[in-house]
This record gives sequence, structure tokens and C-alpha cells, in this order.
Amino acid sequence: MTVYGIPNCNTVKKALDWLKAHQIDFEFHDFKKKGITSEKLNEWCNTFGWETVLNRKGLTWKKLTKEEQAKIDNQDLAIAYLKENTSAIKRPVIAQNNKAILIGFDDDNYLKTLT
Repeated sequence: MTVYGIPNCNTVKKALDWLKAHQIDFEFHDFKKKGITSEKLNEWCNTFGWETVLNRKGLTWKKLTKEEQAKIDNQDLAIAYLKENTSAIKRPVIAQNNKAILIGFDDDNYLKTLT
């Protein structure tokens, strides 16, 4: 299992604590340090929808003007933006067998999917 995220994100911390408490082994991929590929972002967008992968609640997105935000209106533009601004990726993304299965953190979803 791989957890994609950034270590100082509170939601990522909750997810990592949950996984540790449930004794689930994982590898952590810090996409601030290791980056993220367009292929991986495309996969996540195809799985969850680009509107979900693009974190519109975060500071990175909110720093954009309304005009800049309005221009990101499809998956290709969202992926281009997310490659340059990895902090705007909703996190964490949990992958099992190299396939994304969860995005964000929700205790009930983690229980249903991972236990």
C-alpha cells in the first residue's frame, strides 16, 4: 500500500495515525519531495473525478484569482496545474496494488475499504 501526500498536512497525519493504529503497513510517497507524474494524476482523476482530486478548499487554490480558478475547467488543465502545485492535490491518496482506492480521510471509508 502506498500513501501519497505531504507530511505536514493534518488530514494526511490523521490517515497515517489511523493506518498505524490498525497495524496496516504502508509506504509514504511525499509528492512535495518526490513529485507526481501526469500519468498518476490522470489515473486519480479517472478514478475519483478531476473535481475531487483538485482541492478547492486549500490555501493553494484560494490564492488564485477568480479568473485563474475559472480557467481550470477540465481534467487536462487541472492536471497541468496540479503538477506545478502539488499542494492543491486532495490528500491523502491511498493506493493498493498500484491502484488508487481512497482519497481524503474518512474513518468509515477506511474501515470499510481497508479492514
